Amino acid sequence: QLQLVESGGGWVQAGGSLRLSCATSGIIFSIQDMGWFRQAPGKQRELVAVIGSGGSTNYVDSVKGRFVIARDNAKNTVYLQMNSLKPEDTAVYYCDGLAGAEGDYVPVFEPWGQGTQVTVSS
Repeated sequence: QLQLVESGGGWVQAGGSLRLSCATSGIIFSIQDMGWFRQAPGKQRELVAVIGSGGSTNYVDSVKGRFVIARDNAKNTVYLQMNSLKPEDTAVYYCDGLAGAEGDYVPVFEPWGQGTQVTVSS
């Protein structure tokens, strides 16, 4: 049974750090491209970080140099280290598997997990 379980969110002051985790089950994680998405109130869900099955990474411009995505295939888990957080990073963060290629990724698994709330105060 497919499960995506995000954790690690919380409240932090601007400039702080958080590490998110997404534990997966029911997928062949090691061959799956994975991504972290976020959705702020009133906004569309956006893809912010990608990690390929081989470990290559890509980021949306707004988080480059601040966020690091990583994966542990032995634990079927993907991580998002978030540093130098800004109030505009406030959102619910989700992980999902990805299909497609750079610039044209789409999420593949349903249902989404419950997400994890990140709140950054100024």
